[in-house]
Amino acid sequence: MKKKLLVKRLRELGWWKYGQGRSHEKWTNGEQKTVVPRHAEINEYTAAAIVQTARANPGAAGKDRT
Repeated sequence: MKKKLLVKRLRELGWWKYGQGRSHEKWTNGEQKTVVPRHAEINEYTAAAIVQTARANPGAAGKDRT
């Protein structure tokens, strides 16, 4: 899966990036956290697991994150 598509799906589910490491980005919905590899193409199984986590724990879209 292309990273752009994964990021789009995370944002639609109310998740946002709150930090990054050397090889991964850190994403949260305010309660749950997950990491996304910093690659243009992400393994299908890895992407599916990240999306499954995000769908099970949607964030509040449009929430003030300051």
